[in-house]
Amino acid sequence: MAFPIKWLIAAGIVAVVGATAYKNMASTGAEMSALNITTIDQKQVNFATWQSQGKVTVVNFWATSCSTCMKEMPRMVQMYNELKPKGLEYVGIAMAYDNPEYIKNDVNEKKLPFNIAWDQSGALSAKFGNILGTPTTFVIDKQGKIIKQYVGEPNWDEIYAVINKAIAV
Repeated sequence: MAFPIKWLIAAGIVAVVGATAYKNMASTGAEMSALNITTIDQKQVNFATWQSQGKVTVVNFWATSCSTCMKEMPRMVQMYNELKPKGLEYVGIAMAYDNPEYIKNDVNEKKLPFNIAWDQSGALSAKFGNILGTPTTFVIDKQGKIIKQYVGEPNWDEIYAVINKAIAV
């Protein structure tokens, strides 16, 4: 009898975390348009510029210690390479608790082709509703509105469909 109770408790925790993340999720275009990020190689990323160019953006919170993040990263690279010519931009944001040297090593070792930032202070996580777990991925439309959030590895068919639809609009 203890087995089903554990699953009910786990499901309840997941539901509360998910609802809290959804409720706290930044969702207005104004908030995302005002977002400026400095990457680990000191490049400035300005969301308003991407939006003025009609870009759809994927923001992925990840950590070098996260096995699911490492598992999904090759697919993220593939998605970025396939969809960038159509109008996709991408920024990976490493969590505050991550070691910047580990981040740089991962970027170099995996030859990540997109922008990578380190959320040293946790301010970026706060702008996205206080990220509770990694990976957490957001799809942001051309107007700067968050149109989809994934906690954990995304359903790849679905995220491609969401991004392609947003690019086509």
